[in-house]
Amino acid sequence: MRMAGWILRPFRPRGTVRLRMTVLYGGLFLLSGAALLAIASGLVVGSSSQEASTAATQQVPPGGGQSGQGVALERAQQQIHALQTALANQTSARSAISHELLIASLIALGVMVAVSLLLGWIFAGRSLRPLRLITATARRISEDNLHERLAFDGPADELKDLADTFDGLLERLQAAFAAQRRFVANASHELRTPFATMRAALDVAMAKPGPLPAQTVMLAGRLRAELDRVDELLEGLLVLARAQHGALPSRDEVALNAVVADALRARSAAIEAAGLSVRLAGNTLLPVAGSEVMLRRMVDNVVENAIVHNQQHGWIAVATWAGQGTCRIVVENGGQLLDQAEVAQLAQPFRRLGADRIGSDRGSGLGLSIVAAIAAAHDGSLDLRARPNGGLQVVITLPVVAGPVLAGVPS
Repeated sequence: MRMAGWILRPFRPRGTVRLRMTVLYGGLFLLSGAALLAIASGLVVGSSSQEASTAATQQVPPGGGQSGQGVALERAQQQIHALQTALANQTSARSAISHELLIASLIALGVMVAVSLLLGWIFAGRSLRPLRLITATARRISEDNLHERLAFDGPADELKDLADTFDGLLERLQAAFAAQRRFVANASHELRTPFATMRAALDVAMAKPGPLPAQTVMLAGRLRAELDRVDELLEGLLVLARAQHGALPSRDEVALNAVVADALRARSAAIEAAGLSVRLAGNTLLPVAGSEVMLRRMVDNVVENAIVHNQQHGWIAVATWAGQGTCRIVVENGGQLLDQAEVAQLAQPFRRLGADRIGSDRGSGLGLSIVAAIAAAHDGSLDLRARPNGGLQVVITLPVVAGPVLAGVPS
């Protein structure tokens, strides 16, 4: 039984509210129509019986004298016989008429049930349209477009109350996200001043004349390194907050292929030190409208991630190409096999993979989350995929201003 139910499950209609309302409308109409038909049939049968009894009573002749009793009896018998024949014919005709009336009523009932189901389906759909609107909006809205509202302008009923409640929830969520981003941005900005003061005081102390103990020099080096990491973390939080808030410094036309080339050129020393080979493909101009500062930070983070999270004497492949109104930057690197479920979470802040790769102690865990935020601020997207042979593939998709299509688009 369970196997049969599992096989037949895809063929069962989905039990939606609209379907249940339609079945309810049709069922109520069927019950009321059947009750009406039964009442009408009972009234017709009762009326026929009453008419026949009345006719028989009226046809009985009155009694006569003693001399004409024989003639009257004979006439009465003849009239009774004629009445019985007429009554039988009338009963047969009424039975035929009742049968035809019943058949016609059943056909009419079936037609009206079908019509009621169709009308019930239509009116149920119209009644549930606001719920479908709420569902579609809830699926579309994320933390990046919390400004959208249902703005339902229907009658003041339960559905409008639900829509207004949903709009109020979105407004509170938008305020909460905005407050969180402002707090991160303000806290990161305010914390940079005391850390800069600490770094300056440390440099002044180390610049004093005279030999310094070896332990002091070592401690100063460690403190300076930690201050640099904290400063990098605060800068990353600032960029992430600005990107998530959609605060672009400016919108200029930026050639992404040149940005990619600059990022690789600036890190040539780190690439050579790790013994990595670089493969660069694509020579089409990729003009994107946006903030050059943020776009450069986005590309720098992706390239830095491919260098840091790699193996000794590994490889990096960078491809840029333009398509129908969009462009893509694909950065791949070799390495160990990764779990796609873990890779998909790398766009969230402070998410990292295993610590057995080059430079696993470096970075703040904000690199790819900053990339995702900057791409979203430019109406683009970030896609992270674990390569079947090991390593990571990062795909950034952005809308282009205009430009030719590069033949031989990589898959």
